[in-house]
Amino acid sequence: MLAQAGWSVVVREAADTPGGGVRSAAITLPGYLHDLGSAVHPLAVSSPVFRSTPLAAHGLEWIHPTAPLAQVMDDGPAVLLHRDLEETVAELDGRDGQRYRAMMTPFVERWDALCGDLLAPTAPVRLPRHPFLMARFARYGLPAATTVARSSFAGGRARALFGGLAAHSILPLTWLGSAAFGVVLGAAAHAVGWPIPRGGSGALSRALVAYLESIGGTVITSAPVRSLTELPPTDALLLDLTPRQVVAVAGDRLSAGERSALSNFRYGPGAFKVDWALSAPIPWRDSRCGQAATVHVSGSLDEMVVSEAAPWSGTHADRPFVLVVQPSLFDPTRAPPGRHTAWGYCHVPNGSEVDMVARIEAQIERFAPGFRDVIAARSVMSPAGLESYDANLVGGDLGGGANTLRQIIFRPVARRVPYATGVPGLFICSSSTPPGGGVHGMCGYHAARAAMAAVGERV
Repeated sequence: MLAQAGWSVVVREAADTPGGGVRSAAITLPGYLHDLGSAVHPLAVSSPVFRSTPLAAHGLEWIHPTAPLAQVMDDGPAVLLHRDLEETVAELDGRDGQRYRAMMTPFVERWDALCGDLLAPTAPVRLPRHPFLMARFARYGLPAATTVARSSFAGGRARALFGGLAAHSILPLTWLGSAAFGVVLGAAAHAVGWPIPRGGSGALSRALVAYLESIGGTVITSAPVRSLTELPPTDALLLDLTPRQVVAVAGDRLSAGERSALSNFRYGPGAFKVDWALSAPIPWRDSRCGQAATVHVSGSLDEMVVSEAAPWSGTHADRPFVLVVQPSLFDPTRAPPGRHTAWGYCHVPNGSEVDMVARIEAQIERFAPGFRDVIAARSVMSPAGLESYDANLVGGDLGGGANTLRQIIFRPVARRVPYATGVPGLFICSSSTPPGGGVHGMCGYHAARAAMAAVGERV
């Protein structure tokens, strides 16, 4: 945004490759390409700023799996979340399908309007442009996921489908606001799909860098910034850092009150992630799971409730809710011919040191007998491992901060311009600012607009 406006832009990147949580690498066996962080990107294809950026001209190609999602079940076939809403309705039992249609249809039909409001800076900066649509969203999104699932659906299949979607919130499913993630991700599946980039998620970051460089920007890798005193004078500094790192690098430039407010920012649970090189596809008991790049592994809503509450009480679920992605079924660039890649992760307490490999693999084996037999190699990333590869993943927190209702509305602290710091020319543009975590670029977009407005005011 700044380069498009004619600014001279230099990006300092701590790692040797740009992308942060959107990178890919060979971390198991030669020829197997794994996504180190994000893998499936419904918000990237919905993002107003990405949709207006010529990423395809810089090598980005989206692949849409046959179905966005499969939800495994203990007592019957999996539930497939299809791009087509009516196909999904047919997966559910009787009236549950009708109720699912009634819930999702307004958001699917007006997806661009919904995204425009959800991906905008939150209150008190602005009111929604589509108040009636957002009021309907609040009806389903503000309650707890358990409340919406149990009041809307009578059967276990629809409840499990919605609960798995809501579990992406990394909140206890009994907490207010957790349902919002279920509504958004379900509607996104029907409106735009859950695509993966050909050649790994790193392709998205490479396209963004290539476009920035094509309009005059510069990216310097292996260039960590330990203190802002290292940097030359600039009109604006934008920090793609969570509050803990902002306080560390800004030091006394921040007021004591600002340092205190940022230091009180709450991080969420961590993730424990395993990448697998496979000699064959995951042998799901229900073969239809092979139609989806994403599989939610947990047999019921009740099981998910126990799993997603555990990290918040400092414990580890015996049967964790596991998110599995199997991209090589749809993208042959990820593995040698006839071989495959997959990854899975579960939520754990922030900074947990407990090894969850056996529990994760047992959950998959439960629904895919013989899974362990096709594992050729694995790479494990504990919460500490995730933070070491990307310092923004504090304690393994993938979302740049806890998704509590308060922190979604007031992120990182309550102020009129949430990207500002109280220091002229210093802004925060990470997922710790509105609209929060996800691969959508909107935090940086809004921070850039705030920077341009502030510099204009000073001029």
